[in-house]
Amino acid sequence: MKHWIPFLLLAIGCYVWQTQAEFFTSIGQMTDLIYVEKDLVKSLKEYIKAEESKLTEVKSWAEKLDQLTRTSTSDPEGYLGHPVNAYKLMKRLNTDWPKLESLVLQQTSDAFIANLSIQRENFPTDEDESGAAKALLRLQDTYRLDSESISKGRLPGAQHIVFLTVEDSFELGKIAYNDGDYYHTVLWMQQTLKQLEEGEPSAVTQAEALDYLSYSVYQMGDIHRAVDLTKRLIAADPTHSRAQSNLDYFKNLMYEEGKSDQRMDEEFYQSQSKEEVYMRPDNYLSERDSYEALCRGEGVKMTTRRQRRLFCRYQNNNNHPRLIIAPIKEEDEWDSPHIVRFHEMLSETEIGKIKEIAKPLLARATVRDPKTGVLTVANYRVSKSAWLDDDEHPIVKRINQRIGDITGLEMETAELLQVANYGVGGQYEPHFDFSRRPFDSNLATLGNRLATFLNYKDEPDAFKELGTGNRLATFLNYMSDVPAGGATVFPDFGAAIYPKKGTAVFWYNLFRSGEGDYRTRHAACPVLVGSKWVSNKWIHERGQEFKRPCGLTEVD
Repeated sequence: MKHWIPFLLLAIGCYVWQTQAEFFTSIGQMTDLIYVEKDLVKSLKEYIKAEESKLTEVKSWAEKLDQLTRTSTSDPEGYLGHPVNAYKLMKRLNTDWPKLESLVLQQTSDAFIANLSIQRENFPTDEDESGAAKALLRLQDTYRLDSESISKGRLPGAQHIVFLTVEDSFELGKIAYNDGDYYHTVLWMQQTLKQLEEGEPSAVTQAEALDYLSYSVYQMGDIHRAVDLTKRLIAADPTHSRAQSNLDYFKNLMYEEGKSDQRMDEEFYQSQSKEEVYMRPDNYLSERDSYEALCRGEGVKMTTRRQRRLFCRYQNNNNHPRLIIAPIKEEDEWDSPHIVRFHEMLSETEIGKIKEIAKPLLARATVRDPKTGVLTVANYRVSKSAWLDDDEHPIVKRINQRIGDITGLEMETAELLQVANYGVGGQYEPHFDFSRRPFDSNLATLGNRLATFLNYKDEPDAFKELGTGNRLATFLNYMSDVPAGGATVFPDFGAAIYPKKGTAVFWYNLFRSGEGDYRTRHAACPVLVGSKWVSNKWIHERGQEFKRPCGLTEVD
């Protein structure tokens, strides 16, 4: 290995052996579960043949899953690109298959149990199922999807239509409840009740859904509706152990607000079928609304005047020998800061080989803790990544060389090629690629929104051990098309760049002075439908002294 191999690769190494967990963070690795499930169905059908007279219920289960796996194996990535399919796969393998195992154990079949026990070593965990569920909730928020649309599988660009059962909707609500997320608990318990009222058969009862819903609306501050729902709960299940005491407690709170019992009864009859929509709670992300709006294609600040400053060209980097005959197609995506897209950057063969090499190396992507400088996983970055050296394959070396040819920058001090695959609802919330230093107030001239970044904490010198300086520039390759979602957005200046297979985008993170360009704070929007593959090259300062000389001012 070269001396400049990022030390963070060592930290990531410890995660490579944990790829059995956190399947939801990578669609690419989840495709293996499709074949695991297919094998389980085959084993199950063999068991049924021997025990058919005693296992009518199990046979019905197998036939249902046999049809499902035929569909999923015909196009694993496309199938798992639908987030509901991905969630249900997690749920089936983590919850439903173990239930089936208990049923079969009542009348033991050695062959089937042995196979299932072996396969369970590769099963997703509770964390996977919960992660897939939370991904659905994240997609619901970011793209403003109503619960019914998700339950009916009505997602833009989806190839596979799949429905959520009453049990599925109920489980989503329970996962949100157990996470203290009462906002989503309300949404999904309301959806559960709606499906039950429409006559969908289910083992889940109306009382169970009302129990969660009544307490959750109380937690959302709606005591009046909590009373109404608790009355419905008592009507549905008069023997419920907590309902009456909850009702008394809620009534006492209302009496303190001066409500009469008669008025409460009137409100109850007026709102029995009413579905309330509550304000989504704020979170730690100050620019959440603008970030999510850009992900939906809203708030993009591309004006006619700005468009006139954007051009396409053939670029040969000042007659570089390898680009004279085959110049790269370059398109301006944004004027300031300057962001360009290179077309036909990667071929289908190169993309296929990079995926093939990276897939077995994928580990949960990490971020650097701004306080400690230590690499750790985070809920705001949901993907898996691998780091490829030139020695991995000649194609890796060729791609790195091509990046150097196009940008005119030194690659010897750049980080390894990072390959990432985004999982269910995969995202990377707004972040900087460069390491922040103490902020210079003189840089506030860059824009009226830059002041918001004054609240961001400085980091330890994240790249000190590399000895290569800060991350000067980012070169991002798109290795798949994404039917819906997955854009790269820049909240500060309102840009949204959409993945296009084989293309790459490039921007500088630092000014010529070495100061960070805080406008380049960007995000990878959640993947709504599809599987997103990218690879990126972070180019560092050292070695660029004559390739990108310093400017005369801090912000050149």
